[in-house]
Amino acid sequence: MLKLMIHAPTAAALARAQANARNLLKLEPDAQVQLVVNGPAMAAAVAITDEQILALLVLCRNSLNAQQLEAPAGVSVVPAAIQHLALQQAAGWGYVRA
Repeated sequence: MLKLMIHAPTAAALARAQANARNLLKLEPDAQVQLVVNGPAMAAAVAITDEQILALLVLCRNSLNAQQLEAPAGVSVVPAAIQHLALQQAAGWGYVRA
C-alpha cells in the first residue's frame, strides 16, 4: 500500500498539497496520505473546513503554540513536524514537499 506524507510549510504549499492529495487519491484510493503542516501554513490549515482534507491533516504542536492557534476538532496533532516526518520516513512512508 502506498503511504505518502506531503509536507506543507507555507500557505501556498498547503494549497498545492491539498490538490496533490486529491489527485493521488483519485488514482490510488487505498493510499494512506498525510498532509503534514507546520510554520507559516498553520493559519491556513486551521481554517480548513473540507472534511476530506481535515482527515488527512497532521499539524505541528510547536507551530500551533508559537502562533497561538488551536487545531480543529478531530485533527491529528504531533509534538513536532520534524520528528513526525523523520519517524514516518523511517517507517517506510514516502515524503514530498509541496
